[in-house]
Amino acid sequence: MLKPIALAPLLFAASPAFAAVDLNVGINLTGDVQIVTALYGCGEGTEPLTVKYINAQPNFFAIVPIEGEEVVLVNVISASGAKYVSGVWEWWNKGSDGTLHNVTEGLDAAPVLTCTENVQTP
Repeated sequence: MLKPIALAPLLFAASPAFAAVDLNVGINLTGDVQIVTALYGCGEGTEPLTVKYINAQPNFFAIVPIEGEEVVLVNVISASGAKYVSGVWEWWNKGSDGTLHNVTEGLDAAPVLTCTENVQTP
C-alpha cells in the first residue's frame, strides 16, 4: 500500500489535466467573407436567439448560443437548407425557419428549439 506522501507527486503531475484551458483557434479567411447576424424568435417564454453566420468559401460556420455558451457549429451536407453541427448539437435552417436538435435524443425527437427569423422590412 502506498503511503499518502508517496501519492503527492502523482497528484501534482496530474494537476495540469484539471486546469482551465483557454484556446483560440485561428482560421485564415481569404477572399470574400460574409458575416450575417440573424435574430430568431423561438416561441412564447423564450429569449430571442441571435445566430451569427460566417460564410468564407470553403468554410461556413454558425455561432449559436446554447445553454449559456457560444457554440461554433460547422456546415455539413444536407438535402435541403443549411445544416450545422458540433458535438451533440445540430442547427438546421431553411428559409426563415431554424431548429436546434440534441442528436443524442434520437432522430424522431422533438427539436430543443423551433425558431423563426425576425425579418425587419423597411
